[in-house]
Amino acid sequence: MNIITCQDVTICYQGREAVSHVSFSLEAGDYLCLVGENGSGKSTLMKGILGLVKLQSGSVEFHGMKRTEIGYLPQQTVVQRDFPATVGEVVLSGCLNARGMRPFYSKKEKQRAQDAIQQLGIESLQKRSYRELSGGQQQRVLLARALCATKKLLLLDEPVNGLDPVVTAELYALIRRINQEEGITILMVSHDLQGAVQQAGKILHLRKQALFFGPTEEYRTTNYYQHMTGGGSSA
Repeated sequence: MNIITCQDVTICYQGREAVSHVSFSLEAGDYLCLVGENGSGKSTLMKGILGLVKLQSGSVEFHGMKRTEIGYLPQQTVVQRDFPATVGEVVLSGCLNARGMRPFYSKKEKQRAQDAIQQLGIESLQKRSYRELSGGQQQRVLLARALCATKKLLLLDEPVNGLDPVVTAELYALIRRINQEEGITILMVSHDLQGAVQQAGKILHLRKQALFFGPTEEYRTTNYYQHMTGGGSSA
């Protein structure tokens, strides 16, 4: 059963076409990586799915869920890294959409945040200031925050960018576990092609248009993969 259908999506950014006539669908439980060179439209397409940028044409349809039920981990900015809040507060803020106009979080929402904190193994960090954490710890906190917002779909924009190999491997393992054990659908933008083909079940390769969409095993045999890896062997 499809959870998202993108049909003929075109998005313009700063007066130019950044995403051109892209169509694909995600089934519940999928793990899809968006790959491609810098400037290929990966993050723009993700923002279009989230409704953060306007579609020039085409449509994004959700099946059995609402856009507000998506968990989103954006690329970090310098301002976000210096956010003056505790880990517990940052994670709980993932329940904002569910809280709506109510002035306080419910007991259920607070428990949801605690469950996410436990799932990501950051119980010992709860009282610490977010900005004092390492890059890897901050990404765990933001992933826990995104989990608070959803039981169905996580959109992750370059979640391992700038992390060392050990921390990267740990974060990949957490994302895979969330996908496999919780059944949460993953859509991840990644510049780490080798990591993408090792982790994801499906690949969408963008160069403004969708050059490839399908199973990872098929993608490994394409010229696009060979070109991106310099003609190297499969990961």
